[in-house]
Order: sequence, then structure tokens, then C-alpha cells
Amino acid sequence: MNVAEAVGAALAALGVRAAFGVVGSGNFHVTNALIEHGVRYVAARHEGGAATMADAYARMSGTVAVLTVHQGAGLTNALTGVTEAAKSRTPLLVLAPEVTSPTSNFRIDQTALAEAVGAHCARVGSAATVVDDTVMAFLAALLGRRTVVLNLPLDVQAEELPDEAAEAVRELLAGRGGAHRDVASRVPAAWGLTFPIEARDDEETQGIPAEPSDALTRLARMLAEAERPVFVAGRGARGSRRELEALGERVGALFATSAVAKGHFHGSPWDLDVSGGFATPLAAELIRSADLVVGWGCTFTMWTTRHGALIGPDTKVVQVDLDPDALGVHREIDLGVVGDVRETARAVVALLGEAEPATEGETGTRGYRSPEIAERIAREGRWRDVPYDDLSTGGRIDPRTLTIGLDDLLPQERLVSVDSGNFMGYPSMFLTVPDGSAFCFTQAYQSIGLGLATAIGAAVARPDRLAVAALGDGGALMGVAELETVVRLGLPMVVVVYDDEGYGAEVHHFGPHGFPLGAVTFPPADIAAIARGFGFEAVTVRREEDLSGVAAWLKGPRDKPLLVHAKVTADRPSWWLEEAFRGH
Repeated sequence: MNVAEAVGAALAALGVRAAFGVVGSGNFHVTNALIEHGVRYVAARHEGGAATMADAYARMSGTVAVLTVHQGAGLTNALTGVTEAAKSRTPLLVLAPEVTSPTSNFRIDQTALAEAVGAHCARVGSAATVVDDTVMAFLAALLGRRTVVLNLPLDVQAEELPDEAAEAVRELLAGRGGAHRDVASRVPAAWGLTFPIEARDDEETQGIPAEPSDALTRLARMLAEAERPVFVAGRGARGSRRELEALGERVGALFATSAVAKGHFHGSPWDLDVSGGFATPLAAELIRSADLVVGWGCTFTMWTTRHGALIGPDTKVVQVDLDPDALGVHREIDLGVVGDVRETARAVVALLGEAEPATEGETGTRGYRSPEIAERIAREGRWRDVPYDDLSTGGRIDPRTLTIGLDDLLPQERLVSVDSGNFMGYPSMFLTVPDGSAFCFTQAYQSIGLGLATAIGAAVARPDRLAVAALGDGGALMGVAELETVVRLGLPMVVVVYDDEGYGAEVHHFGPHGFPLGAVTFPPADIAAIARGFGFEAVTVRREEDLSGVAAWLKGPRDKPLLVHAKVTADRPSWWLEEAFRGH
């Protein structure tokens, strides 16, 4: 067994279920080793697509995904997807073959490249250390929720394992795990990972954390005293709905999410949906009026706070996060608690059990909850409940009308992935999702062109749900090669292209100032015909009645994926983009 084979075997033994990539000579053997040991390999048409597929798979599966690329150009091609994953704290392991000859045309400083985009870097040093090196990188991705680039020097890949290392691989494959227990115990210290519950606040001038009990007691006290608390769940809150709802019931909190966590509280009568630029007028009003906002695994970016406008000047702000470096990074906070969201919520509920409950009078009011608020959320809580002037014309459909129609047609057990662009608010807010594991939003780097690959990775992770990709025409044509991947994998996907024949964000940003727009507008393209060429069924939608083609496809047999080429109105920016422009 050589090093390349050992890396693949070890990762399979550690529980890796899926790898994505484009194979070249440098990653040929390690990829085949993954496949040999039961890891599903998904071949993409471009490394950028493969990286985003792996990112989305990790988000939707809750497991470490593997990206495998060729040396040099394979890694640089994947860089945008790797950057998105790193900025999103996605547990992703990138297998990056590395040339060691300084004269090779593939030679680049891969470590510097990885670190420049926020990924962490590791290296397999020798045949003797391959197990330790591989396990350490895997556990750093898993436990630290981070993207790790594991460099695999070409000369080291070919080395044969000594007997002790080969036995360690066999132990891993046999499930005994003795070879990596010691490595696991060293990971937190080696990678600077911390997992306690502790606190930081404005009073700590020396940066010394308070005792864990102090942090929780103070959080419990703030919640008990709040009259209008709002919980904002981010991606770090995934899997904690039950605990947050129990705590919310105890203190009378309303619920909201960051965009990436959309659906986390779906179905709750106290759910305001997404906070920030996508927020409904009602959500913005109620969040702005809160006297306490608690971010659970949420970093309060400018998007989640609408450039700070959603947090009132007298509102107390608390942030709970596993990463101490995330506390207060985007805005000042009154209390920061380092810890797992689920365990922190449970601990605070236990503390509140010993205190007086939130006020509940004859009107049924508890905290921010009242019959009047419940009635308003039921009546005004969704964007489709907000009246609008339908701007559809004979040849173009209003994106709101389009998306409401799709929301009514598509099955509720759906998995929605959204690309970036002027259009993105419509599918994000007018398409409902059943829970927090049904919305995949790769937007930390704000790159267009990732949406289709996002949907593919999400669909591989969750084949039980109908995958829906929402793209602009610019992003669709950037990632068009991956339409073949959808067909090859047999994914019964719906791809919706909001086509305004240009880069809408730039059109609406610069157009009103009289700048020429020839560089950001394009002649019509028959995207439906392009999709058919790849093996899709396709319909073109110019008016609401054209959605009958979607209804027909949904009836079956769904043996081909469907592309919906929507010719959407383009005479005004979306509401969220108008908000974003204020932050430029």
C-alpha cells in the first residue's frame, strides 16, 4: 500500500461518504482509493463546480465532504468554491496533490494560496506519518468546522508504507480506531480549537473569560428581564430547534434566522423568517423594536442586521457561538457566550427553571408574545402576504408572480439552492422550505455562478427531496457545464433561470447614474434550448399560464430534469438590492 492509497482508505474508514472532483494524474490514485473503499465519487465538469458541490454536500449532510483536485491548476480552478467554504466554516477537506520540483510548470505555493482565502493547510509528510497526518486534517475539519487543504506531495504519494503505518490503516478499516485515538486528543491544542462555554463582554478589558456559570447566569438574567426578546438563529444553530423553542417558550421570544438558516423555525406561530435585507416589513418592525436580540450561531453580519438598522440603539445584543473569534466581529455586543448552541440553550433553560417565568397576564402575553402579535405574523409574516403591483407585461413575468406560482406548484418536500444576483431575494423569500435543512445558500463570498453546483451537492446529500436550483441568467451561463452533471447523475432537479438578459445588480446600480451598460447587458439567449441540448426538459415562461409546463412535468415521470427559462421583468431592482446599495 502506498501513501495515496492509504489516504483514501483512511478517509473512508473515518466516515467520509462522498467526494467531488475532477481527476488528473496527481489525484488519480487517491481518488480511486476513495472509491475502492466505498466513498461515492461525483465527477464534476469543472473544479469550481466540484468545490461548490462538496461545500453544499457538507452543509446539507452535516458531515465532512472531500474535494479531490489535480495539482496546480486543479486547485486554482477550485479556489472560488474553496473560498466560499472557508468563509462559511464548512467542514471540507481538500485533497491537493503538490509538486515538489521548483522547475515544474505546476509549481505554486499551495499553502500560501490556501491561507490567503481563509482555509487551513496541512501536509502528508511521509509514509510513516500518513495516518496521523490524514486523521489530524480530517478531525480539524470536523471538530473545527473549517475548510482544510491537505497537500499530498507527488513523491510522497508514491512511497510504500512501513509495516506499522500499514497496520494502522488496517485498524482504521477494521473499525478499531486505536491508531487515531491519540491523534484525536491532540487536535484541539494543535489547531487552536476551543469548545468551552465562557463569556466575554465590554467589562473584560484584559480579555480574560468569565467563569462558565457567570456567562450562563448573566444570559439567563438578561432573558428573564427582557420584555421583547428576539432569537436570531444562524447556521451554527442547526440541529438545535427543539432547545431554542423550549427556551423561547420560557421567555416569550420571537424567532428569526440569518439567510443561511432559513426554515429553522418553519411552522412556528412566532417565526418571523429571515432577518436582514430579506426581512418582511413586519419582521423588520418587530426585530427593530426588540429590547434584547440573541444571535445563536449567528455573527450579525451587515446582511443579517440590514447594515445595523435592524438593531435598535437601546437594544441589548448577545451572541452565542462555538468560535470565540466570531464574538463581536461584525458589531459590538453586550455579552458573548462561547459554546455549543444546543447545550447553551439547555443550560439556560435549566437556570431559568429556578427563576420567575416571563410575565403572562390575562391577555396571554409572555415576553414578546401576544395574541395580537401572533395574528399579525399569521397575516403579514410572509412576503407573498405583502401587496404588490404586478409588473408583468405580455412578454415578461414579474419575478414575484413567477415565484409565488412555483411555490404553489412545487412539492413541500423541497431543497432550495440559490445563486447570487439581483434576482436572489425572490426564490429566497417567496419559496418556502420545510425546515432548516432544506435551504442551501452559498453566499459568504457573494460569487455568482455557484448556484447550480450548490444544488447538485445538496441533491446528492438529500435525495429524498426535490432539488430546486434558482439562478440568474449570468450565473446559469457561468456554470452551464454542470447541466451535464445533473443529467449524468439522473437528478430529478428543477432549475429555474430568472433571465433579465444582464447582470441585474450592476444594471440597477450604475444605470440610474447614466453610465453606459453595454458591458453588463446581453442579447437574448435561448437557455431552454441550451438545456435541451444537455438532456433536460425545458419550458419558457413569459406569463403565469406558462407555468402549466411545470405542472405537467411534476405529474411525472420526471425521468429528465426540468429547466424553467423565465423571462422576468427587468425595469427595477429588487427590494433587497435597494437596501444593499445603501451600504456601498
